[in-house]
Formats: sequence, structure tokens, C-alpha cells
Amino acid sequence: MDQSKAQLQIPPSLVEYLRDVLHELSEKPYPEIPNPPNLNKRASVAVILRIKPNYTHWPSPDAPLPHKSANDSNRERIQAFFGQEWVKHGDPELLFMKRAARKGDRWTSHVALPGGRRDPEDADDKAAAIREASEEVGITLDKGSCLEVGNLPQRLVTTSWGKVPLMVLCPYIFLITKHDIPPLRLQPTETGSAHWVPLRALLGPGQRTFELQDVSSRLAHQEVGIKKWFLRAMLGRMVFAAIRLVPSESTYCTSIEEFYPLEVDSRESRAPGIPSPIPWIPRLIPRREQTYPPTKPLLLWGLTLGVLADFLELLPPHNALRLWTYPTFTPWDVRFVVWALSYRFRKQKERELLAQSTPDMMWGDEQNEVEREVFSRAENGFKINPHRKDIPLADQYKTTEEEAAEVGISGIPSGQNHASPVQRRNSGAVSLMLEGYYDIVRRAVAVALAGRCVGATALLFFLWHRRRSLTRS
Repeated sequence: MDQSKAQLQIPPSLVEYLRDVLHELSEKPYPEIPNPPNLNKRASVAVILRIKPNYTHWPSPDAPLPHKSANDSNRERIQAFFGQEWVKHGDPELLFMKRAARKGDRWTSHVALPGGRRDPEDADDKAAAIREASEEVGITLDKGSCLEVGNLPQRLVTTSWGKVPLMVLCPYIFLITKHDIPPLRLQPTETGSAHWVPLRALLGPGQRTFELQDVSSRLAHQEVGIKKWFLRAMLGRMVFAAIRLVPSESTYCTSIEEFYPLEVDSRESRAPGIPSPIPWIPRLIPRREQTYPPTKPLLLWGLTLGVLADFLELLPPHNALRLWTYPTFTPWDVRFVVWALSYRFRKQKERELLAQSTPDMMWGDEQNEVEREVFSRAENGFKINPHRKDIPLADQYKTTEEEAAEVGISGIPSGQNHASPVQRRNSGAVSLMLEGYYDIVRRAVAVALAGRCVGATALLFFLWHRRRSLTRS
């Protein structure tokens, strides 16, 4: 079979777009967000990128490395790396980890980015990301093997539907410059597995799904027992947008119980084909079937998806935010009330995002025409300035140099300065879309529960009145 037909061709434009985006992020970093009053907790995560070589363009061990000097700027180093032939035909990938199962951990077994809380000995937030990546997955993010590209917008993480602040999260981007990095070393107490996922798999609309979570897990004090049952009975579960991950390479921590059971039930330890001494027992006690490593799908959702949505939106087909959905609930009445009360809010957020991507120097009918055309193109997955179709991504959407509005989760500012044209459109977009949303959610839940009470009261009154009428007759 022809090799060119047997392989899935990777669009070179994706690598080129990634190069342009990394240029922008390295030259125009986002500012630091100060901690809110009475909250000193900060955490950092590492967005680790690599280029996986293509079979037909595998780098030779004798190939010279791109020239790098201590005086080279980040832009020159990025340009030299992406100038290599194997990089031009490679497949960009991101590193994710699945956290180990731990009781009492809010993010137990979640798919996440390597990272954790900043310690007092860390020099800054970026140092915390480098240290955590080394501890959790055993990858060294030094200047000899990677490029410190820049950062993504910092954000305030909240719980209890935006009411209780937890910490400030600081994402940093690192680009691995070697194609033969050492095997990952997973910390058993923190990491269950690690997965390299192609950017193409993250950008594909076919991988979009949803994740169901108990309402109690979204509160500051996660409820258990009767309170958890009551919340589930009243509000069902929360529905979050998610991406089903398709890894190209996975590493499992084989020393933890999640990978293989340390203690096996006697019914399961019996070899296949050996009959039970009492044949009727297996019919009364069903045999538990398990496969290891676990086959449960890897879902990217929640905070990690929010961090990456801004980055993925910079890459073609630029539909990460179009496919992202607002959190809601499973009961139809609560979902309907949330949708109805947030309708104008969601439309307003769409207009705010659109306003950041259209030219500022137009007024009147010309501006309206541009907005309609850009919005139409956004619906079809394109991100092209209708008046400048022949220029690269980094030069599209030219705007005046002014600060955009500061955004944050639940109205708490994040201090983001949209300095570059690319960043103006995408910086903190998920935070912008969520700003004020949970205030509407709380009102919608109250309205829905009040509606249930009114409906139940009306039904009881009808039944009582009907029974009374029948008794009189």
C-alpha cells in the first residue's frame, strides 16, 4: 500500500499557526493577578507542548541542532525550532495527567495539567509550575530541553457557584525542543497516568461530549449523606461541557491500586475454565468483571478545559468557544429556567466577544456590516477579517492599542491586558462568558424550586378540592 495513502496527513498549517501563536504569547505576556483580600493561596499549571515527528520525516540522530545562543530572544529560538524539517511535518501534542484517586481531594481522578500549589520556597508562579511538573510527571522544564514560551490569562478559581474564592490559578506554556525526551516518571501519590494528546484531537468537534457532576461537589463544603441525597433529588446533576481525549501515548503508574487490584476476590482469582465446586453460587453472586488499566474515557472538562479553551481558540478551526456550553442541570424544569433567565446574558456575552475581534476604527453602517460578516464567518468556523483576507493570523483584526475590560469569574477582576491582536480576541474568554453567570444560576434555582412548590401546592389543593366535592356528592 502506498505510504502516503496509509497515513493521515497532518495539515502543515496547524504547525505554522502554532508557531505564530507562540510568538505572540512569548512577546506579550499577560499581567499577574493579585490575590483578593484574605486569600493567599496561589497555584500554577504547566501547559507542556511537544512536536511528535512524522514517520516520513523522522529526525536523524546526526542532524545538527538549531543554533541557539544565550543572547537569542525567545522569538529567535522559536523560529529556529520551527524551522527544522521534522518539526514542519510533525504533530503538535499536549501533556495531560489523570490525578490519583484520593479521598477528600476535590479534584480526585480528574484529568488535569501538571501543577499544584505554590510553596513559600518558590521564586514565583512559573517556578511553582516547573517544580510541580518535575514532581508529578518527572519532566524537566529547563532551558536546555524546552522553551519557556509565556503564560495564559491568570484567573480566580471559585466554588459554590462563584461565591467562594479558592485560589488564583496561573498557567504557563512550555515547548519541548527534543523529539526523544526521557520516559515520564509518575508520582504515585499524585498521578495515576499521563497522556500525550494531539492538538487535532482537542480541536475536533467529534470529540465534544459532557460530564455529569453532583451538585454537592460544586459547593465549598462538599455535602455527604442525607444532604447530598436532598441536593440530588432537588437539582439532579450539573452538566458541563467536556472533550473526550484520544491519547497518542499513555504512561500508567503501575504501582497504584487504580492500575491493578492489590487484593483480588477469591471468586475472581479462580482460573478460567475451572468450574466452581458449588455450581449454583455464581448464579446467585454475579462475578464482578474489571479490566486494567481502567477503560473509563478520559474527559477534559471544568477548570482545565476553561484554561485550554482560550489557547485552543487561537488555532484553526477557531471554534473552541463556539462548542463550549454553559453549565446547567439535568432536571428539565431547572434547565429551562436557567436557559430563559440567562438568554439575554448569553447574547450579550457573544456581542462582547465579537466586539473584541472586529475593527475599532469603523463606525455606523460600515461597522455593522463588518460585525454581521464576521459573525457569519464565526458561525462557519472561520476567523478571517473580511477586509484583510490575504494577511497572516497574527496581523488579522488590527485594532487600536487600548486596554480591554477586565474580566473574571463571578465579577472578580482578573486584570487581563489584551495587548496583541490575537490576545484581544481570546484572553480570558471563558472567564468573560462566566462573569455573572452563576448569579443568574442561583436566581434560576430559586425560581425553579419556588415553581415546584407552587405546582405541588396547586396539585394538593386540586386533589383536596376534588375529594371534598366527591364526599359532598
